[in-house]
Amino acid sequence: MFDYIIVGAGSAGCVMANRLSANPDTRVCLIEAGTRDRNPLIHMPLGLALLARSKKVNWAYDTAPEAALNNRHLYWPRGKTLGGSSSINAMIYARGHPADYDGWATAAGPAWGWDRVRGLLLRMEGNTALTDAHHNTTGPLAVSNLRDVNPMSRAFVQAGVECQFPENLDFNGESQDGVGIYQVTQRDGKRFSAARAFLDPVRDRPNLTIETGAQVERIVFEGRHAVGVELQGRVVRLNAGGEVILSGGAVNSPQILMLSGIGPAAELARHGIPLLHDAAEVGENLADHLDITVMSTTKGREPIGVAPSFLPRALKAAWNFVTKHTGELTSNVAEAGGFVKSDPSQTRPNLQFHFLPALLRDHGRQISWGYGVTLHVCDLFPKSRGRIRLSSNDPMAPAVIEANYLTHPDDIAVMLKGLRIARRVMAAPALASLIKAEVAPGEALQLDEDLIADIRARAETIYHPVGTCRMGQDAASVVDPQARVRGVVGLRVVDASIMPAIIAGNTNAPTMMIAENVADMMLSVNTTGG
Repeated sequence: MFDYIIVGAGSAGCVMANRLSANPDTRVCLIEAGTRDRNPLIHMPLGLALLARSKKVNWAYDTAPEAALNNRHLYWPRGKTLGGSSSINAMIYARGHPADYDGWATAAGPAWGWDRVRGLLLRMEGNTALTDAHHNTTGPLAVSNLRDVNPMSRAFVQAGVECQFPENLDFNGESQDGVGIYQVTQRDGKRFSAARAFLDPVRDRPNLTIETGAQVERIVFEGRHAVGVELQGRVVRLNAGGEVILSGGAVNSPQILMLSGIGPAAELARHGIPLLHDAAEVGENLADHLDITVMSTTKGREPIGVAPSFLPRALKAAWNFVTKHTGELTSNVAEAGGFVKSDPSQTRPNLQFHFLPALLRDHGRQISWGYGVTLHVCDLFPKSRGRIRLSSNDPMAPAVIEANYLTHPDDIAVMLKGLRIARRVMAAPALASLIKAEVAPGEALQLDEDLIADIRARAETIYHPVGTCRMGQDAASVVDPQARVRGVVGLRVVDASIMPAIIAGNTNAPTMMIAENVADMMLSVNTTGG
């Protein structure tokens, strides 16, 4: 019997386990469907290029056919191990824009406004490189500069400056605008996931039970009170007054709610699931950042690549990593990037760059031979909305992901502008002098209609799905401003699925912040200010 059962040991679940188990009189059970985070590729930053192929630590979802993307099934990697997606992502530390949280405050109250959120982010951050008023050096989440930046990444920054974008030395500082090298969640050249930051220091607490390889099938209720969870033919139960906390992410959390009888009545009836609470928005409001790339081969061998010289270079990189924790294997691949406007009418950046000193095809699932660079650009404020549905009432069956990319007519225009701006950066002198040829979209494609067709043929997710258990003050929201599921008792959702609106940037740090904030609420810590 437990006081808290946390479902999912990802970015949010690790924070919740840490905070809720701090009281030795509170019994906490953390349940993870995946394995322990022992795969060495997790801890070696460049290993993320191979984790896309590993279904042992990756849910490896595919969307339903996307009508506006030539009916393609898009690949959605999601972490399935301790640390969740923070154990397989590109480790970029980005908080989003303060205005994002002003919008959250309107939707969910002042406890989600920028003043409060900024304080939470600072509390969590342990920055090894930046020590000004915008950063903290003593928090549990290690944040650092990359140890070795590829010369091509620095050339990208210079190319951006040549295109009149300001160089930004700190995307989490005074301004988000501009181009630069990202800070990363690393320590001593190794990945610093949510599991390392929040779970490793407390694993030995006698009141914390961690179960791996255990997939929760549904929440168990007595009346409308959550009393436990069912997994693998057994029930893990709560003490009286305890709570279940869903931290499965934007796909799994709404799926578990629906399997448990909480969701749109028609959807549950379609699968023969008894209705406990008719919550029309469960699974709805899915938002994600769609991304298109410009790829070019290069004249030199500076980028990370697979070529005849690969073996000696790889051996040197391995030696440097093992002996000094330096070199190419410390790269997060997406080393540089930035935030820019698609046109001057924008009040703040609405495009994000991720620059890779490598050729990347199919999320790294295909080997790209030779040396080259890839510039990603995504629309930070997509208007298209998708949903998560059930494929059946079988808990082991993957949910149906209908992202509905580009179904809002405004989105394709932003993507087209982003693609043209990315091309302009790649053609700036600092990069153009190093580039041999553009291989995608390809020099032949210049007209708007041709580039739009290319976007529909190649665009992919940049891995930021949110919103499927929307938080709000209104009765239609799935969870209230304290992340409590409406219509039942003893159940919360704490992860990226409760975001009222998508963040203008990477979603990992904001997801950990969500957990930190809800933990404060549950532990009656003051949440009125920073």
